[in-house]
Amino acid sequence: MPVISMFYGIIVSLYFQDNRQHHRPHIHAKYQADEAVIAIPEGELLDGYLPPGKLKMVLAWVEIHRDDLMANWELAVNGQQPFKVEPLR
Repeated sequence: MPVISMFYGIIVSLYFQDNRQHHRPHIHAKYQADEAVIAIPEGELLDGYLPPGKLKMVLAWVEIHRDDLMANWELAVNGQQPFKVEPLR
């Protein structure tokens, strides 16, 4: 699973060809032992848990980088390597 960004201890990844389980574009965000699956472009929590402050950061990051994330999703579901996305600063 390629890491596409890291910020404030959060690791954001996209799985290659991972459209079967959640059936729509999404990212995986990990912070320590917690992991959440977040829909793009909506920014909806699909599964898992992140501490509220960290979840808020990830949702803001998704909002800022919606177009980049959707482009990455298309690459990933077609078996191609997604590109890195600027971290939240």
